[in-house]
Amino acid sequence: MFTKKKRSEIMSKVKSQDTKPEIAVRSALHRLGYRFRLGGGGLPGKPDIILSKYRTVIFVHGCFWHQHPGCKKSKIPAQNSLFWSKKLSRNKERDKRVRAELEKLGWKVKFLWQCEIHPSGLPGQLRNIFNRGNHEIR
Repeated sequence: MFTKKKRSEIMSKVKSQDTKPEIAVRSALHRLGYRFRLGGGGLPGKPDIILSKYRTVIFVHGCFWHQHPGCKKSKIPAQNSLFWSKKLSRNKERDKRVRAELEKLGWKVKFLWQCEIHPSGLPGQLRNIFNRGNHEIR
């Protein structure tokens, strides 16, 4: 359990983009020959990675912020738990809504969880994503 000041300090250092997992995924995609855009491209939910050629978007989700089911990193803090529970529940609802909006627009939506991103296994993981979507690997 952290003091209010310490919790604030920790949370102020949390980045919303260019996180280590995001950079690892982008690097692996680039090595595999995929070209992509960043920054949301005006799409609902501001996807982390947009592969226009494949009509596919990738969200690199932090396990805590998006409440990865069964992950130890998704534990709600004991301090101010009601606040966190409500906030994180809203995040999950938003994720569902954004996915539905993107799929309605004809986009394939993929989620990668922070705890499942291991640089050595990423190329295979990404190949599986695209092979399941019937996208040819160059």
